[in-house]
Amino acid sequence: MSVKSRNTPVPDLVRVRRALLSVADKTGLVKFARKLAEYDVELVSTGGTYKELSDAGLAVRDISELTNFPEIMDGRVKTLHPKVHGGILAIRGEAEHIDAMGEHNIQPIDLVVSNLYPFEKTVASGADYANCVENVDIGGPTLIRASAKNHAYVAIVTNPVDYDDIGEALDENEGSLPYSLRQKLAQTAYARTAAYDAAISNWFAESLGIDAPEYRTIGGKLAEVMRYGENPHQTAAFYKTGDGRKGVATAQQLQGKKLSYNNINDTDAAFELVAEFEAEKQAAVAIIKHGNPCGFAVADTQKQAYLRALACDPVSAFGGIIALNKPLDEETAAEIVKILTEVIIAPDVDPIANRMIASRKNMRLLVTSGMPNPRDSGLYAKTVSGGILVQGRDNAVVDDMELKTVTKRAPTEKELVDLKIAFKVAKYVKSNAIIYVRDGATVGVGAGQMSRVDSSRIAARKAVDAAELAEQDTPMTVGSVVASDAFFPFADGLLSAIEAGATAVIQPGGSMRDNEVIAAADEAGIAMVFTGHRHFRH
Repeated sequence: MSVKSRNTPVPDLVRVRRALLSVADKTGLVKFARKLAEYDVELVSTGGTYKELSDAGLAVRDISELTNFPEIMDGRVKTLHPKVHGGILAIRGEAEHIDAMGEHNIQPIDLVVSNLYPFEKTVASGADYANCVENVDIGGPTLIRASAKNHAYVAIVTNPVDYDDIGEALDENEGSLPYSLRQKLAQTAYARTAAYDAAISNWFAESLGIDAPEYRTIGGKLAEVMRYGENPHQTAAFYKTGDGRKGVATAQQLQGKKLSYNNINDTDAAFELVAEFEAEKQAAVAIIKHGNPCGFAVADTQKQAYLRALACDPVSAFGGIIALNKPLDEETAAEIVKILTEVIIAPDVDPIANRMIASRKNMRLLVTSGMPNPRDSGLYAKTVSGGILVQGRDNAVVDDMELKTVTKRAPTEKELVDLKIAFKVAKYVKSNAIIYVRDGATVGVGAGQMSRVDSSRIAARKAVDAAELAEQDTPMTVGSVVASDAFFPFADGLLSAIEAGATAVIQPGGSMRDNEVIAAADEAGIAMVFTGHRHFRH
């Protein structure tokens, strides 16, 4: 089927004489409708929108009067009618279209206000399958796409935040809207329906257990245009997917300047790490720098956990991100303000602690009113040249794994506690990752090296540096346990950990040389357990 090309001149200004309003989100609706009424715009509406406007005292025409056909099937069919879509799609400067409108008594519609059933919120609320399906909007996307296609003559409004700008344009142009604004609104409209359809298709795929659907689209709503990306010459913006997961995207910022691209990336990593630890059992504190933990600890008190996390690498912690799994308390806040910290994120904050942080005007404080569940499923996406890589969230938790002791000596109960902490931290350290933990705190972190043995040596070196800063004679790795995010391909990485003083090891296992690695551990008298799960993080 060929599509006829059009050369009809596009008017700059289009006078708004008739508007169709059919919205799920009625925020600001009445005020906007009153602005339209100031310019004698005829208001046509549907269902609940009609009632809202009518109850507010506005002169409004029911959609059934326009179509001469009632709303049917519980409102599922109301705007899907030729007299609606003919009025939207007609090319005003084309004689054939004008004749068709006259023959079928179709009245032109110059402005469409339509937002969509809250499908994303319904899914995020945990609603059942049938309820989610019922919240799939059909008429709304059809109205939006039709209006956006014919933006030469029709303005489409999909978001209440645009009401004021449209009202100002009407005032400036005596009841007309300019082409540049109609174009912008059309772009917004198509982006909205694209994100909406993406949410629906992804929900269907997840519900049906389809890991790799034929087409995959990921959508989001603009939360903020950023000053720049990872570097000043890169543009950047932050979009929210609306999946309801607690974290940096849903947090309330109580103070401080806007978050940067790097801040958001690091804050997310920090908060996801502390979410691995149940707040009812212990306070957990993570300090993140450039996407990697430079310190982590659990303790009975939040202050103790913070100080022990800081002791792991106080140099790197300067200007870092701090995440907490409990509300920020007064004692911890008093310690945090002693050094430069970019961002603090916590489920809540004590009022006195809030005032302490407020004394550092550039320090950002975020509260989330909850913690994410580390076992949740979800999608991670990364662009590559000409494509998108999509994978499920790494929701493997060591507490759920069946650990296998592979050495002659099994870990002690105390070692096992630290081994599990170390493996949880390893999940959030860039590969190759080596993490030393002693008494619930990291004492050395080696991240992002091409060789696992280099990560072992770097982590041990950091432990030596931390001991020197603390004026201790013995490196903090002596008597520690060590975790590797993936198997040791050779015994050399393990030998480096043994040299650093580690007494027990946790690793996925699965190397062709596992027997050599196990033999090296047995020779040194250390314990080693396999998890069967690796945690690569690139």
